[in-house]
Amino acid sequence: MTELIQKIIEQFPVVVGSLNEGFLQTLKLFAITLIGALPLGLLISFCSKSSFAPLRAVTRFVIWIVRGSPLMLQLLIIFYGPGLMGFPVWGGGQSGRFWASAVAFILNYACYFSEIFRSGIEGVPKGQQEAGQVLGMTRGQIFVNVTLMQMIKRIVPPMSNEIITLVKDTSLARVIALQELIWNAEAFTTTSHGISGAIWPLFFTGVYYLLFNGLLTLLLGRLEKKLSYFQV
Repeated sequence: MTELIQKIIEQFPVVVGSLNEGFLQTLKLFAITLIGALPLGLLISFCSKSSFAPLRAVTRFVIWIVRGSPLMLQLLIIFYGPGLMGFPVWGGGQSGRFWASAVAFILNYACYFSEIFRSGIEGVPKGQQEAGQVLGMTRGQIFVNVTLMQMIKRIVPPMSNEIITLVKDTSLARVIALQELIWNAEAFTTTSHGISGAIWPLFFTGVYYLLFNGLLTLLLGRLEKKLSYFQV
């Protein structure tokens, strides 16, 4: 037991350095997914509510496909699919794997976010929108001044759950060999940085996820509290 503890102590600086590199990749994927998926999800929600039936039908079909299939499968299709069809767009390096992962995550989470946005918009009483029309407001003004803030208040709790799930889902990117947090930890079970057969780094990644999710929970909780003056 003493030898095991001594070995872990000796390996700790090397392991933490590697995990920090992987965690930075995880953070980048998380941030870019949110930046892309939030506005795209809002746009998709508008399309799914469109009065133009073909657009509405196509949008809801795409949402059904994306929400109904595993994200891991979507990662494989987006990364390997273009190459199999003769159009290799990602390349074989880490940069290509990262952007393929980002595209897959943005599309996947945009579809989930769109349903949350749609339910939030539909949850605002229609009477308030009609009152805006009576006052001569345009549809854009009604959305910004009447619907938007009330919608945000409604969607913060379900959106918080999806954002926390996103943090953990980033580990799926290792299926296309993106060197994120879990991938870097798994490397020590074979050979990495002169260390082989070490499984404790894999368990230690839980500390990173717990701390980051704890911080997000606090921030999202404060946001929800700030919006509490919107009684809906």
